[in-house]
Amino acid sequence: MGRSAVAIPEKLFFKIGEVCELAGVQAHVLRYWESEFPTLAPQKNRAGQRVYRKRDVEMALRIKELLYEDQYTIAGAKKRLANNLRAGGKLKIVSPENGEDHEDESGQSAASARTGIKTEMSRAISEARTAEDRKALRKVATELRELLALLEKEPRKTR
Repeated sequence: MGRSAVAIPEKLFFKIGEVCELAGVQAHVLRYWESEFPTLAPQKNRAGQRVYRKRDVEMALRIKELLYEDQYTIAGAKKRLANNLRAGGKLKIVSPENGEDHEDESGQSAASARTGIKTEMSRAISEARTAEDRKALRKVATELRELLALLEKEPRKTR
């Protein structure tokens, strides 16, 4: 059963039992995966219970797929996930909200690119684990905004 076969409900948070049911694994397995895979990192609520976001559920399903279906070892699955994260695009570009924006050569409108970058940076900053991480991400976000402002000032080259 692949990840696409599992319908993840539209909720903000999931309890460990719900994630176990969706992934088809027991709670102790999920807790073990948390210790082995840093990308699977649920938050804890005020009562100290684990609460998983949708991306945590998706990560648990991906880990299960690698371990059970693709027959990777824990070490192999870690490497595969690390390679996927490095190779995959870090920033998602959202579609434009209004159709008035002009697209560049790549087919991406400037407004949608700005919106996507701002959204992803805000998400990354809010999910950073330490104050030091948040500070570093804010610095990167500021530098990206400065670069974007410079690019917007330059006249567009036409072919």
